[in-house]
Amino acid sequence: MRSYDLQEAAHFLRMSPTILRRKAAAGEIRGAKPGKRWVFLEEDLADYLGRLYAASRQAPLSGSKLEIGACRYTNAATFGGSGLPLPMVREYESLLGLRTSERPKSSTTG
Repeated sequence: MRSYDLQEAAHFLRMSPTILRRKAAAGEIRGAKPGKRWVFLEEDLADYLGRLYAASRQAPLSGSKLEIGACRYTNAATFGGSGLPLPMVREYESLLGLRTSERPKSSTTG
């Protein structure tokens, strides 16, 4: 089992020593500080990299099935057009017995 100092471990992980030190101090990457210097085991560094592969941004492995569908963002703002409800909305409201009030007219226009 090989051990690395801070500089070697940072080079292994392709990150700056400062970032590695912060991640080790926060417990994101396993490391020990037996004296004044950080020490990392190769196995722990490889395990950290392996956990990054499992992140949601990782592309799926070949052979896995993806469900491809239309992207529907339901919280999108629309601009322009009239403020009148869609015909289908009015139909649902009438079937459910809902009473809708007219929208107030703008007081800034004459």
